[in-house]
Amino acid sequence: MSPDPSAKGTVPFGEYRTWYRVTGDLGAGKPAVIAVHGGPGSTHDYLLSLASLADEGWPVIHYDQLGNGGSTHLPDKGADFWTVDLFLAELDNLITELGVADGYVLFGQSWGGPLCASHAMNRPAGLRGLVVANAPASYPVWLGEMAVLRERLPPEVQRTLVRHEEAGTYDTAEYLAAMRVFYDRHVCRIQPWPRDFLSSFMEIYNDPTVYSTMNGPNEFHVIGTLKDWSIEDGLDAIRTPTLLISGRHDEATPVCMRPFADRIPGARWEIFENSSHLPHLEEPERFTEVLIDFLKGL
Repeated sequence: MSPDPSAKGTVPFGEYRTWYRVTGDLGAGKPAVIAVHGGPGSTHDYLLSLASLADEGWPVIHYDQLGNGGSTHLPDKGADFWTVDLFLAELDNLITELGVADGYVLFGQSWGGPLCASHAMNRPAGLRGLVVANAPASYPVWLGEMAVLRERLPPEVQRTLVRHEEAGTYDTAEYLAAMRVFYDRHVCRIQPWPRDFLSSFMEIYNDPTVYSTMNGPNEFHVIGTLKDWSIEDGLDAIRTPTLLISGRHDEATPVCMRPFADRIPGARWEIFENSSHLPHLEEPERFTEVLIDFLKGL
């Protein structure tokens, strides 16, 4: 579907701006699906395929979280500025500014998953459904699982990673090549990487402020401010119909995802056998079937 260019814009968020794009008609009757991207510090690009939901009647809202993409960049802000509460407030603001507070569905991928789950814990009246895709409920658990996955990499790759991590030389070609071995197994198994995913990847590279501050140099070496963050204890409060999505080869392993399944009442969990971290790109047809089935059941 080719969205009307007029459906793109920005909304004020305090003294800053949040970029958004709407595909479909927000007033058509079905709740809007808000795509909440990962990172933190990534962009909406790699989730663009969700716009096809508008062909089935669900309007889709994409946005770039503060600090990246089309939203305000703030490269001089430190760790005290980039907080979970900031991004929760930005999401709340977007929902209000776009006039969808009476009916919306959240699709949170990777870091967007616990962010959306945190929003759902407050039981907002207009939240009709929650999708948590490829996400950790606890970053300490995530770190433990990263260690498990790293141990399965070729020994020489493991040694290269450790050597450069100890030296802090994350930008060397040797480290990036070793990092790519992990990514090709557990982040995106399509070769070459799809353009939408590559676009988001390059956006992080072009302005790593948020990603490096909150996450770290990459997906499996989390040394940023999120390293101790967990929402496990609050998941019991969620009462929204919830769909969980993960890939068989996902960096978000079953151990990472299980707290969502165990603690959110009635949560449905779909594992994509031929996917890693991006089932919407790796198995798009089945992904769309599963997501539309969930939406129709709300």
